[in-house]
Amino acid sequence: MAIIVNLDMMLAKRKMTSLELANRIGMTQANLSILKTGKAKAVRISTMEAICRELKCQPGDLFEYREEDDPWTR
Repeated sequence: MAIIVNLDMMLAKRKMTSLELANRIGMTQANLSILKTGKAKAVRISTMEAICRELKCQPGDLFEYREEDDPWTR
């Protein structure tokens, strides 16, 4: 996967659970889990705004791009 989702890392930094974030942004815990595991095919801008607002972070804190052949991703 070329896009890495760092939502778990941000939740840990903010000492917040997935359930707490899901409740704050009006999302089901199941859908948040799909995003956290990188299985989501798309993310709405409004969802990104809500996550960034609650975690007090920037979109770039949540996502990073890595080349497919990057040895660090193996």
